Amino acid sequence: MSALIGLQCHLCKSTFPAEATYVCEKCLGPLEPIYDYASISLTREQIAARPKNIWRYRELLPITGEPQTGFHSGFTPLVRCTRLAEHLGLSELYIKDDSVNHPTLSYKDRVVSVAATRAKELGFKVLACASTGNLANSVASHAARLGMDCCVFIPNNLEAGKRLGSAIFGPTILAIAGNYDDVNRLCTQVADRYGWGFVNINLRSYYAEGAKTMGFEIVEQLGWQYPQHLISPVAGGTLLPRIARGLRELKQIGLVQGELPKIHAAQAAGCAPVVNAILAGEDYPEPVKPDTIAKSIAIGNPADGYQVVQTVKATGGTGAAVSDAQIVDAIKLLARTEGIFTEPAGGTTLAATIDLVKRGVIKPGESAVVCVTGNGYKTAEVVEGKLGEPVQLTRAFKDFESWWEGRQSAQFVNS
Repeated sequence: MSALIGLQCHLCKSTFPAEATYVCEKCLGPLEPIYDYASISLTREQIAARPKNIWRYRELLPITGEPQTGFHSGFTPLVRCTRLAEHLGLSELYIKDDSVNHPTLSYKDRVVSVAATRAKELGFKVLACASTGNLANSVASHAARLGMDCCVFIPNNLEAGKRLGSAIFGPTILAIAGNYDDVNRLCTQVADRYGWGFVNINLRSYYAEGAKTMGFEIVEQLGWQYPQHLISPVAGGTLLPRIARGLRELKQIGLVQGELPKIHAAQAAGCAPVVNAILAGEDYPEPVKPDTIAKSIAIGNPADGYQVVQTVKATGGTGAAVSDAQIVDAIKLLARTEGIFTEPAGGTTLAATIDLVKRGVIKPGESAVVCVTGNGYKTAEVVEGKLGEPVQLTRAFKDFESWWEGRQSAQFVNS
């Protein structure tokens, strides 16, 4: 049985049927699903016995029938990072690693699994999105699995790996001259005129709920405990507030106790409207024009920016905006210490964590979870020319021997 009741405005609390609508007609606030929590009877043991995908928490997700896709999405590793923690002077540090999420190597496979299932329930024939890359990959993949027509709209300057990561699934790709905010405005008009199922526009209320599963998993993987700090990247603002919502829901239905973690927002300095608002004590982010290598989070006018600001404040968190150089350094540091290759969004989150540690926001004895949302192999050009070059040798053993002994001698001298 579904616990989904309908949709409710985040601002004025007006309620609406659970249809394909995402803006309150009374105050223009964002809509989010509401549930009959009293009807949900869910135990840790029941969850543990279910398949390791996002649907193990189905009662807290906004579908009314059976899941349609996402049967292998979610339950990504929570990696205890001992070497990285030592480097940063922390005792307990984790990476929630959605860079290996199935099937398209980003956290977007969580939200699209939910949105695509709900799209089928609501009768949509075309699945679409406005995207900075990862979402387009995921929508194209899940649409292919479901046999749905698919059209993805992207800025025309995306990384080659992300364009390829959509094209392989056979969607129609429209590359728009402009940034993500330009693309999103166009898609809003298309959704209104043609009635397509845009996962992050008219289906956004359902899509966003899929992000809660990252929070659910973190708590379960920590042995049904909250960490003390959680650091999340911020793009359109979907992820961070829904992680917090998921953490509250687990407490509400009795699966976990204790205080919610302090949740911190991470953005690139070249596109930091939310962090700017947090640090300035404002409630609403002022739109900015993106200028950063972190293209997957380069959204200058985040749809859920207000919710991010309110969530960070409510949990006692803060924000950090980091330079492109810090992002690249963090990508390299994570790879060098823990063997994880993340895209610039993950580099942003780790760089922000480093900044928070230096500022004393995260203290040495406290636990922290860093959310990594995408895979570095999609954006390899970001670190090209910034890594060591291969040593060029012939196939003769004597050449290897000469190189090796010379290297050993140089190390002895330097030591």
